[in-house]
Amino acid sequence: MSARKGILAAGNWIVDQVKITDVYPAQDTLANILTESRCNGGGPFNVLKDLALMKAPFPLEGAGLIGDDDAGQWILRECDAFGIGASGLHSTDKAPTSYTDVMTVRDTGRRTFFHQRGTNALLGPEHFDLAASGARIFHLAYLLLLDRLDATVPGGSTAGAALLASARKAGFLTSVDVVSEDSDRFAGIVNAALPEVDFCFVNEFEAQRTTGIPLRDGERLLRENLPLAARRLLDAGVRGAVFLHFPEGAAAFTPGGGEFHQSSLRLPDGWIRGTVGAGDAFAAGALLAIHEGETPARALLYGVCAAAASLSDATTSNGMKPLPECLGLADRFGFV
Repeated sequence: MSARKGILAAGNWIVDQVKITDVYPAQDTLANILTESRCNGGGPFNVLKDLALMKAPFPLEGAGLIGDDDAGQWILRECDAFGIGASGLHSTDKAPTSYTDVMTVRDTGRRTFFHQRGTNALLGPEHFDLAASGARIFHLAYLLLLDRLDATVPGGSTAGAALLASARKAGFLTSVDVVSEDSDRFAGIVNAALPEVDFCFVNEFEAQRTTGIPLRDGERLLRENLPLAARRLLDAGVRGAVFLHFPEGAAAFTPGGGEFHQSSLRLPDGWIRGTVGAGDAFAAGALLAIHEGETPARALLYGVCAAAASLSDATTSNGMKPLPECLGLADRFGFV
Protein backbone atom coordinates (compact mmCIF):
# COMPACT_ATOMS: atom_id res chain seq x y z
CA MET A 1 0.00 0.00 0.00
CA SER A 2 1.16 3.56 -0.72
CA ALA A 3 3.04 5.42 2.01
CA ARG A 4 0.78 8.37 1.29
CA LYS A 5 -1.94 8.74 3.90
CA GLY A 6 -5.08 10.79 4.27
CA ILE A 7 -7.67 12.55 2.13
CA LEU A 8 -7.34 16.02 0.62
CA ALA A 9 -10.81 17.24 -0.32
CA ALA A 10 -11.20 20.32 -2.51
CA GLY A 11 -13.79 22.36 -4.33
CA ASN A 12 -17.01 23.91 -3.02
CA TRP A 13 -16.84 25.19 0.56
CA ILE A 14 -20.36 26.26 1.47
CA VAL A 15 -22.29 27.33 4.55
CA ASP A 16 -25.73 25.71 4.49
CA GLN A 17 -28.62 27.58 6.08
CA VAL A 18 -31.09 24.73 6.66
CA LYS A 19 -34.71 25.78 7.08
CA ILE A 20 -37.40 23.24 7.97
CA THR A 21 -40.75 24.31 6.52
CA ASP A 22 -44.31 23.04 6.83
CA VAL A 23 -44.81 22.92 3.05
CA TYR A 24 -43.01 23.88 -0.14
CA PRO A 25 -45.02 26.84 -1.43
CA ALA A 26 -46.32 27.48 -4.89
CA GLN A 27 -45.19 30.71 -6.55
CA ASP A 28 -46.59 33.79 -4.74
CA THR A 29 -47.71 31.77 -1.68
CA LEU A 30 -46.32 31.41 1.85
CA ALA A 31 -44.65 28.61 3.80
CA ASN A 32 -43.74 28.73 7.50
CA ILE A 33 -40.15 28.22 8.70
CA LEU A 34 -40.38 25.85 11.69
CA THR A 35 -36.67 25.65 12.61
CA GLU A 36 -33.42 26.83 11.13
CA SER A 37 -29.76 26.06 11.65
CA ARG A 38 -26.34 26.67 10.11
CA CYS A 39 -24.14 23.78 9.07
CA ASN A 40 -21.42 22.69 6.69
CA GLY A 41 -22.17 22.41 2.98
CA GLY A 42 -20.37 21.51 -0.23
CA GLY A 43 -18.60 18.29 -1.14
CA PRO A 44 -15.20 18.73 0.54
CA PHE A 45 -16.58 20.30 3.73
CA ASN A 46 -19.26 17.62 4.11
CA VAL A 47 -17.00 14.66 3.32
CA LEU A 48 -14.21 15.83 5.64
CA LYS A 49 -16.52 16.59 8.55
CA ASP A 50 -18.31 13.25 8.08
CA LEU A 51 -14.96 11.44 8.07
CA ALA A 52 -13.94 13.28 11.24
CA LEU A 53 -17.18 12.22 12.94
CA MET A 54 -16.69 8.64 11.69
CA LYS A 55 -13.26 8.72 13.44
CA ALA A 56 -11.36 8.07 10.21
CA PRO A 57 -7.83 6.92 11.22
CA PHE A 58 -5.93 9.18 8.81
CA PRO A 59 -5.25 12.89 8.21
CA LEU A 60 -7.96 15.10 6.74
CA GLU A 61 -7.10 18.19 4.69
CA GLY A 62 -9.16 20.80 2.86
CA ALA A 63 -8.43 23.05 -0.12
CA GLY A 64 -10.54 25.81 -1.62
CA LEU A 65 -11.44 29.50 -1.48
CA ILE A 66 -13.54 31.21 1.20
CA GLY A 67 -14.53 34.80 1.79
CA ASP A 68 -12.90 37.28 4.16
CA ASP A 69 -16.11 37.39 6.18
CA ASP A 70 -17.95 35.87 9.15
CA ALA A 71 -18.96 32.75 7.22
CA GLY A 72 -15.36 32.16 6.15
CA GLN A 73 -14.16 32.49 9.73
CA TRP A 74 -16.88 30.05 10.83
CA ILE A 75 -15.57 27.48 8.32
CA LEU A 76 -12.03 27.85 9.71
CA ARG A 77 -13.30 27.39 13.27
CA GLU A 78 -15.19 24.26 12.23
CA CYS A 79 -12.07 22.85 10.59
CA ASP A 80 -10.07 23.51 13.75
CA ALA A 81 -12.75 21.92 15.94
CA PHE A 82 -12.87 18.75 13.84
CA GLY A 83 -9.15 18.34 13.19
CA ILE A 84 -9.32 19.21 9.49
CA GLY A 85 -6.14 20.74 8.09
CA ALA A 86 -7.02 24.12 6.60
CA SER A 87 -3.69 25.37 5.25
CA GLY A 88 -5.06 24.82 1.72
CA LEU A 89 -8.02 27.14 2.31
CA HIS A 90 -7.37 30.58 0.80
CA SER A 91 -9.47 33.68 1.46
CA THR A 92 -10.46 36.70 -0.62
CA ASP A 93 -12.50 39.88 -0.23
CA LYS A 94 -13.66 39.76 -3.86
CA ALA A 95 -16.80 37.71 -3.12
CA PRO A 96 -18.72 36.38 -0.12
CA THR A 97 -18.22 32.88 1.19
CA SER A 98 -20.57 30.64 -0.77
CA TYR A 99 -23.83 29.74 0.98
CA THR A 100 -27.01 27.81 0.28
CA ASP A 101 -30.50 28.22 1.69
CA VAL A 102 -31.69 24.62 2.02
CA MET A 103 -35.48 24.50 2.22
CA THR A 104 -36.51 21.12 3.68
CA VAL A 105 -40.17 20.13 4.01
CA ARG A 106 -40.74 18.63 7.48
CA ASP A 107 -43.00 15.72 6.56
CA THR A 108 -41.18 14.54 3.42
CA GLY A 109 -37.55 15.50 3.99
CA ARG A 110 -37.41 16.72 0.39
CA ARG A 111 -35.05 19.62 -0.26
CA THR A 112 -34.87 22.66 -2.51
CA PHE A 113 -31.68 24.72 -2.80
CA PHE A 114 -31.17 28.45 -3.32
CA HIS A 115 -27.44 28.88 -3.86
CA GLN A 116 -24.97 31.80 -3.78
CA ARG A 117 -21.89 30.69 -5.75
CA GLY A 118 -19.69 33.27 -3.96
CA THR A 119 -15.97 32.59 -3.69
CA ASN A 120 -16.23 29.09 -5.16
CA ALA A 121 -16.79 30.69 -8.56
CA LEU A 122 -13.31 32.26 -8.26
CA LEU A 123 -11.48 29.04 -7.31
CA GLY A 124 -8.74 28.39 -9.87
CA PRO A 125 -5.64 26.23 -10.40
CA GLU A 126 -3.43 28.81 -8.68
CA HIS A 127 -5.13 28.01 -5.35
CA PHE A 128 -3.73 24.47 -5.20
CA ASP A 129 -0.34 23.39 -3.87
CA LEU A 130 -0.58 19.64 -4.41
CA ALA A 131 3.10 19.07 -3.61
CA ALA A 132 2.45 20.26 -0.04
CA SER A 133 0.12 17.34 0.69
CA GLY A 134 1.03 13.73 1.44
CA ALA A 135 -2.59 12.57 1.22
CA ARG A 136 -3.42 9.36 -0.62
CA ILE A 137 -6.71 10.54 -2.16
CA PHE A 138 -7.57 13.87 -3.81
CA HIS A 139 -11.37 14.32 -3.80
CA LEU A 140 -12.79 17.13 -5.98
CA ALA A 141 -16.43 18.17 -5.62
CA TYR A 142 -18.60 19.33 -7.14
CA LEU A 143 -18.03 19.31 -10.89
CA LEU A 144 -20.57 21.67 -12.55
CA LEU A 145 -20.46 24.07 -9.58
CA LEU A 146 -16.89 25.37 -9.92
CA ASP A 147 -17.03 28.04 -12.60
CA ARG A 148 -13.33 28.46 -13.33
CA LEU A 149 -12.47 24.76 -12.95
CA ASP A 150 -15.42 23.80 -15.16
CA ALA A 151 -14.24 26.20 -17.88
CA THR A 152 -12.85 24.85 -21.13
CA VAL A 153 -9.10 25.22 -21.67
CA PRO A 154 -7.05 25.12 -24.90
CA GLY A 155 -7.27 21.62 -26.33
CA GLY A 156 -10.93 21.23 -25.43
CA SER A 157 -10.66 19.79 -21.92
CA THR A 158 -11.42 21.66 -18.67
CA ALA A 159 -9.33 23.30 -15.96
CA GLY A 160 -10.74 20.76 -13.50
CA ALA A 161 -9.55 17.87 -15.66
CA ALA A 162 -6.08 19.44 -15.81
CA LEU A 163 -6.08 19.78 -12.01
CA LEU A 164 -7.01 16.11 -11.62
CA ALA A 165 -4.24 15.14 -14.05
CA SER A 166 -1.77 17.12 -11.93
CA ALA A 167 -3.02 15.35 -8.82
CA ARG A 168 -2.51 11.92 -10.39
CA LYS A 169 0.97 12.94 -11.55
CA ALA A 170 1.74 14.05 -7.96
CA GLY A 171 0.84 10.58 -6.67
CA PHE A 172 -2.77 10.94 -5.54
CA LEU A 173 -5.63 8.62 -6.29
CA THR A 174 -8.34 10.93 -7.61
CA SER A 175 -12.04 11.06 -6.85
CA VAL A 176 -14.86 13.31 -8.07
CA ASP A 177 -18.47 14.04 -7.23
CA VAL A 178 -21.01 16.01 -9.26
CA VAL A 179 -23.80 18.43 -8.42
CA SER A 180 -27.39 17.66 -9.52
CA GLU A 181 -28.01 20.81 -11.53
CA ASP A 182 -30.78 20.95 -14.13
CA SER A 183 -28.72 21.55 -17.26
CA ASP A 184 -27.27 19.96 -20.38
CA ARG A 185 -23.64 20.58 -19.31
CA PHE A 186 -23.02 17.13 -17.78
CA ALA A 187 -21.63 15.31 -20.81
CA GLY A 188 -19.09 17.99 -21.65
CA ILE A 189 -17.73 18.83 -18.19
CA VAL A 190 -17.99 15.45 -16.47
CA ASN A 191 -16.70 13.38 -19.39
CA ALA A 192 -13.73 15.71 -19.78
CA ALA A 193 -12.64 14.87 -16.23
CA LEU A 194 -13.21 11.10 -16.24
CA PRO A 195 -9.90 10.05 -17.89
CA GLU A 196 -8.14 11.57 -14.86
CA VAL A 197 -10.44 9.98 -12.26
CA ASP A 198 -9.91 6.82 -10.22
CA PHE A 199 -13.25 6.90 -8.36
CA CYS A 200 -16.42 8.57 -9.64
CA PHE A 201 -19.42 9.21 -7.37
CA VAL A 202 -22.76 10.02 -9.04
CA ASN A 203 -26.41 9.56 -8.19
CA GLU A 204 -28.87 8.20 -10.72
CA PHE A 205 -29.90 11.69 -11.92
CA GLU A 206 -26.30 12.73 -12.53
CA ALA A 207 -25.44 9.44 -14.25
CA GLN A 208 -28.47 9.75 -16.50
CA ARG A 209 -27.61 13.31 -17.47
CA THR A 210 -23.96 12.39 -18.15
CA THR A 211 -24.57 9.21 -20.15
CA GLY A 212 -27.99 9.82 -21.69
CA ILE A 213 -29.14 6.40 -20.41
CA PRO A 214 -32.48 6.63 -18.54
CA LEU A 215 -32.29 5.43 -14.94
CA ARG A 216 -35.75 6.33 -13.66
CA ASP A 217 -39.26 5.95 -15.02
CA GLY A 218 -41.28 8.08 -12.65
CA GLU A 219 -40.62 6.66 -9.19
CA ARG A 220 -39.24 3.35 -10.54
CA LEU A 221 -35.48 2.89 -10.63
CA LEU A 222 -34.48 1.25 -13.90
CA ARG A 223 -32.04 -1.20 -12.33
CA GLU A 224 -31.45 -3.00 -15.61
CA ASN A 225 -29.86 0.18 -16.99
CA LEU A 226 -27.43 0.77 -14.11
CA PRO A 227 -24.66 -1.40 -15.65
CA LEU A 228 -25.11 0.31 -19.01
CA ALA A 229 -24.67 3.77 -17.51
CA ALA A 230 -21.74 2.70 -15.35
CA ARG A 231 -19.99 1.03 -18.29
CA ARG A 232 -20.35 4.20 -20.31
CA LEU A 233 -18.65 6.16 -17.51
CA LEU A 234 -15.90 3.54 -17.29
CA ASP A 235 -15.45 3.66 -21.05
CA ALA A 236 -15.05 7.44 -20.74
CA GLY A 237 -11.95 6.80 -18.65
CA VAL A 238 -12.69 6.08 -14.97
CA ARG A 239 -9.77 3.94 -13.80
CA GLY A 240 -10.84 2.45 -10.46
CA ALA A 241 -14.60 2.31 -9.90
CA VAL A 242 -17.89 4.04 -10.61
CA PHE A 243 -20.11 4.35 -7.53
CA LEU A 244 -23.79 4.89 -8.32
CA HIS A 245 -26.00 5.79 -5.35
CA PHE A 246 -29.77 6.25 -5.13
CA PRO A 247 -32.45 6.11 -2.42
CA GLU A 248 -32.92 2.35 -2.91
CA GLY A 249 -29.21 1.55 -2.44
CA ALA A 250 -25.95 1.76 -4.34
CA ALA A 251 -23.83 -0.13 -6.85
CA ALA A 252 -20.17 -0.18 -7.84
CA PHE A 253 -18.72 -1.12 -11.19
CA THR A 254 -15.05 -1.64 -12.01
CA PRO A 255 -13.05 -2.02 -15.23
CA GLY A 256 -12.90 -5.66 -16.24
CA GLY A 257 -16.51 -6.41 -15.38
CA GLY A 258 -16.68 -6.16 -11.60
CA GLU A 259 -20.23 -5.42 -10.41
CA PHE A 260 -21.39 -5.03 -6.81
CA HIS A 261 -24.79 -4.10 -5.36
CA GLN A 262 -25.95 -3.02 -1.90
CA SER A 263 -29.48 -2.21 -0.73
CA SER A 264 -30.26 0.71 1.56
CA LEU A 265 -31.12 0.16 5.21
CA ARG A 266 -34.75 -0.49 6.16
CA LEU A 267 -35.13 2.71 8.19
CA PRO A 268 -38.10 3.04 10.54
CA ASP A 269 -40.78 5.68 10.19
CA GLY A 270 -39.59 9.00 11.55
CA TRP A 271 -35.86 8.21 11.16
CA ILE A 272 -35.37 10.48 8.15
CA ARG A 273 -35.19 14.09 9.32
CA GLY A 274 -33.59 15.44 6.15
CA THR A 275 -31.77 14.20 3.08
CA VAL A 276 -29.30 17.06 2.65
CA GLY A 277 -25.74 15.70 2.77
CA ALA A 278 -26.72 12.04 2.32
CA GLY A 279 -24.85 11.73 -0.98
CA ASP A 280 -21.69 13.16 0.54
CA ALA A 281 -22.12 10.88 3.55
CA PHE A 282 -22.21 7.93 1.15
CA ALA A 283 -19.03 9.20 -0.52
CA ALA A 284 -17.34 9.68 2.86
CA GLY A 285 -18.08 6.12 3.91
CA ALA A 286 -16.93 4.69 0.59
CA LEU A 287 -13.76 6.81 0.57
CA LEU A 288 -12.92 5.65 4.10
CA ALA A 289 -13.16 2.05 2.88
CA ILE A 290 -11.13 2.77 -0.25
CA HIS A 291 -8.42 4.50 1.76
CA GLU A 292 -8.17 1.47 4.07
CA GLY A 293 -7.89 -0.96 1.14
CA GLU A 294 -11.33 -2.52 1.55
CA THR A 295 -13.23 -4.17 -1.32
CA PRO A 296 -15.82 -2.32 -3.44
CA ALA A 297 -18.54 -4.37 -1.72
CA ARG A 298 -17.31 -3.18 1.66
CA ALA A 299 -17.12 0.40 0.35
CA LEU A 300 -20.81 0.18 -0.59
CA LEU A 301 -21.71 -1.10 2.88
CA TYR A 302 -19.77 1.72 4.57
CA GLY A 303 -21.46 4.17 2.20
CA VAL A 304 -25.08 3.15 2.75
CA CYS A 305 -24.58 2.91 6.54
CA ALA A 306 -23.00 6.39 6.65
CA ALA A 307 -25.87 7.74 4.53
CA ALA A 308 -28.40 6.17 6.92
CA ALA A 309 -26.72 7.90 9.86
CA SER A 310 -26.76 11.22 8.00
CA LEU A 311 -30.48 10.94 7.31
CA SER A 312 -31.25 10.97 11.04
CA ASP A 313 -30.69 14.74 11.25
CA ALA A 314 -31.91 17.65 9.15
CA THR A 315 -28.39 19.07 8.83
CA THR A 316 -25.63 17.71 6.62
CA SER A 317 -23.44 16.05 9.24
CA ASN A 318 -24.96 16.23 12.72
CA GLY A 319 -26.41 12.74 12.34
CA MET A 320 -23.03 11.17 11.56
CA LYS A 321 -21.55 8.67 14.02
CA PRO A 322 -18.28 6.75 14.46
CA LEU A 323 -17.96 4.02 11.83
CA PRO A 324 -18.77 1.08 14.17
CA GLU A 325 -22.04 2.80 15.14
CA CYS A 326 -22.87 3.48 11.49
CA LEU A 327 -22.30 -0.19 10.65
CA GLY A 328 -24.36 -1.16 13.69
CA LEU A 329 -27.38 0.47 12.05
CA ALA A 330 -27.33 -2.38 9.50
CA ASP A 331 -27.65 -4.95 12.31
CA ARG A 332 -30.35 -2.86 13.95
CA PHE A 333 -32.55 -2.20 10.92
CA GLY A 334 -31.53 -4.66 8.19
CA PHE A 335 -31.79 -3.93 4.48
CA VAL A 336 -34.68 -3.29 2.11
